[in-house]
Amino acid sequence: MNLETLNNEKFYINGAYIESASGEFIDVENPATEEIFAKIPSANEEDINKAVDAAYEAFPEWSKTPIDQRVALVKKLNQWIDDHQDDFDELILLELGIPIHVGHGSQVGRQIGRSDVFIEQVQNIDLETPMEGGILVREPIGVVASITPWNYPLGQIIQKVIPALVSGCTVVQKPATNTPLSAYLLAKGIDEVGFPKGVFNLVTGQGSEVGDILNKHPKVAMISYTGSLKGGAASAKAGMDTAKKVVLELGGKSPAVFIKGANIKEGVEQVLNTVYKNIGQTCSCLSRAVVTEDIYDEVLEEFLNQYENYPVGDPTDESTVVGPLSSEKQFERVKYYIEKGIEEGAELIRGEVPEKSEKGYYVKPAIFTNVKPGMTIHDEEIFGPVLSIVKVKDVDEAIKVANAVDFGLSSAVFGENEKALEVAKEIKAGECYVNTSQKGPNLPFGGYKQSGIGREGGLYGLLEYYELKSIYTK
Repeated sequence: MNLETLNNEKFYINGAYIESASGEFIDVENPATEEIFAKIPSANEEDINKAVDAAYEAFPEWSKTPIDQRVALVKKLNQWIDDHQDDFDELILLELGIPIHVGHGSQVGRQIGRSDVFIEQVQNIDLETPMEGGILVREPIGVVASITPWNYPLGQIIQKVIPALVSGCTVVQKPATNTPLSAYLLAKGIDEVGFPKGVFNLVTGQGSEVGDILNKHPKVAMISYTGSLKGGAASAKAGMDTAKKVVLELGGKSPAVFIKGANIKEGVEQVLNTVYKNIGQTCSCLSRAVVTEDIYDEVLEEFLNQYENYPVGDPTDESTVVGPLSSEKQFERVKYYIEKGIEEGAELIRGEVPEKSEKGYYVKPAIFTNVKPGMTIHDEEIFGPVLSIVKVKDVDEAIKVANAVDFGLSSAVFGENEKALEVAKEIKAGECYVNTSQKGPNLPFGGYKQSGIGREGGLYGLLEYYELKSIYTK
């Protein structure tokens, strides 16, 4: 696509593209080639205040706009996204390095379905519920600061912005600095379909600076943050100075439990798809395979058989499944964890300690065996294509190991249906796939423990954007 049409060297504030007051810019790098192919403005406090003020001033009218009118605009935006899927695919390839044939469904196509669910659900919410002694009223919360990561440049924004908009909230969007162009393309769509001025605003800059200002801003009513525990904790602490509502979707170290009766071939494929297809850069990827000893040899053999289905290479090559990591920083992070796994006694049976290639941040997918709870690669989120396989004695130990980390975002169980469902109920995580890879679009997403606060997606994700008011009547 023609990048010049994005206006990515300006902010989108109050329905117009404006120059940054800071006059400073951040380079955007293609992780496959290390080429700087774009730049974005770096916001200062003056820029952010303009965006928040625009959202704050637009909120009263937008919040009172009839739901059917808000829904109609979001439907138009959905159609616009559908019409521009090729452009989103191209941008995500350039800024993230995900091959188009791999990322098209998960990175772009799936987002339209997510938006459709919000459209359906918002029309079924009872905004006024008669109760004994009065009325329970739901009202949109106000200005939402949406702070999103780089691993799903469009998807993470859709999960926050669409429910905010259909609920009657206004938004200040702050995307990741290394994958900001999908946000600019979305802003172009919002502008072209005719959303009122100030309802959606886009600012870019370093997260530690822009995020800090948004977190503390007195006119921001809610922070919706996806990213690291460190960043989420900072958002929550800063937000509490003005008692903001905070929704946090944080990290994961998700287990996939294999027990007797499992469809091993399908289970292994599901695990490897989550760990390798987005290069392990998915918070909910099933990065720990916990396998009972009675089926361990069979499961391990299947992992080794399917490993060859994930070739690494140039993301523009249609034969490539695993492209580059997102940045040099991410490359060094994954390299550290692979080295740490070897140092602590795990056995690297596939993959290698990566060496920097001439161009691009490529890492060969890794499989570790002889992994134990307490090892760094078992306990900490790597965010790269690294799978740990843990051998356990029985189902009880599998449950214990599955829960033996500080995270609780996603999980899966493969085994005889009834027993697998029992195990799923024992795993401390916000979601669990039982003998399936299909995600119910109406079910919410979010974590236990250090994986987050609140929920995204479906009805329960939508309800996060409302305040509750009790009106007492005679």
